Amino acid sequence: MSEHVKGLALTTLGVLFIVPDSLFVRLIDAPAITTAFWRNLIAGGLILAFVLATQGPRAVTSLAQTGRAGAAYLVFFGMAASGFVLAVSLTSVANVVFILAATPVFATVFSRVFLGEPISMRMVLTMAGVFVGLGIILRGSHETAGASWQGDLVALGVAACFAAAMTALRVLRGRSMLAAVPVSLIGAALVLLPFADVMGPLSAQWLLLLGHGAFIACASSLMTMGPRYITSAEVSLLLLLESVLAPLLVWALLGENPGPWAIWGGAVVIAVLLVSNLWLVMRFQSSRR
Repeated sequence: MSEHVKGLALTTLGVLFIVPDSLFVRLIDAPAITTAFWRNLIAGGLILAFVLATQGPRAVTSLAQTGRAGAAYLVFFGMAASGFVLAVSLTSVANVVFILAATPVFATVFSRVFLGEPISMRMVLTMAGVFVGLGIILRGSHETAGASWQGDLVALGVAACFAAAMTALRVLRGRSMLAAVPVSLIGAALVLLPFADVMGPLSAQWLLLLGHGAFIACASSLMTMGPRYITSAEVSLLLLLESVLAPLLVWALLGENPGPWAIWGGAVVIAVLLVSNLWLVMRFQSSRR
């Protein structure tokens, strides 16, 4: 298996493991802070056990050498992981995942501001199209059952945090940051601990909590390893799978209708990102010939 095929396989599996994330949030009967606490703690604990077993304690202690970029990744990834649960609890799943699909747009802006990377005309057009789609989604939030503009704003914040974490990774490119994932998740869980009803859902819903954490552990690990071997455009294309499959899964199993505004706005966002990244992938492939 070539490194490129390995990267595609790992990233695709990671995306498939993240698809049920919002479904677990819906199924677990607990406050958002409590769900986020257990999600972060279990996923972080499982990934930490894997890292220690395969790489040893040095993988964790070496994070101190990553400097401010490493610290930024820890903070923003933990905020995004916790904020996702809050966003899903406040608005519709479709709104959340369609808004999160705009993460590459935020990443482009942050890369320009903090890393001095130029913004191509392709990304200018992509950003304009994505913002049109987001505007449609936000416009319909007050008319769609289960959706709210407050939750949509939280989802925008989550997208920005994910983008900030990914921008920090660009500074640390070539270095495996798998060990940073459990440190970030467990750290976020400790921050939430004073506000969480830790024991409330444990007795009746421990299996759902464990399953939720296990799925996130697999997704986070695979999506940290896979993108090291493929282009950012290919990663973005694969991430669109979640934007399509997550709302369909919740709609099919729980009957949560995303509503016409989310469908049309999400279609605009996905179509724009699809065309943009397909163009970039084809350009990359032609340059290798």
